[in-house]
Amino acid sequence: MTPQEETVILEARDILGRYLSQNPVIGSWQALMDYCALTVRGPIERFHVLYLDRKNRIISDELFSTGTVDHVPVYPREVIKRALMLNASALILIHNHPSGDPTPSEADLSMTKEIQKGCRYLGLTLHDHIIVGAGTELSLRALGKL
Repeated sequence: MTPQEETVILEARDILGRYLSQNPVIGSWQALMDYCALTVRGPIERFHVLYLDRKNRIISDELFSTGTVDHVPVYPREVIKRALMLNASALILIHNHPSGDPTPSEADLSMTKEIQKGCRYLGLTLHDHIIVGAGTELSLRALGKL
């Protein structure tokens, strides 16, 4: 990647971030997918959480954890604790699979269920868990896994 391309990507992330912070995330599925693809794709696994207000606007996009080429540690307690600290109403989990295959692993499904249980208990909404692959994004909600 050239320095000019890196600059363009950073500018695009900034524009999408400003757009999503002013507009409902859930009302613009394609903008959310574009944001996920730009923000999370890469050679190592990265786990982000979008914390949303009651109108589904982003309060914060937090890089929660970085890992290796095939694993990223995620602690459901910390994800939910941060939601409470931010007074968030909802969450969207996002992580990438550097292999390019967005198919969820058993660990992905198990961790999502743990976060979903905690959210339900505390009155938070877990909208989705999106896994970013090479040129494609997969929604656990669309798969019926949420």
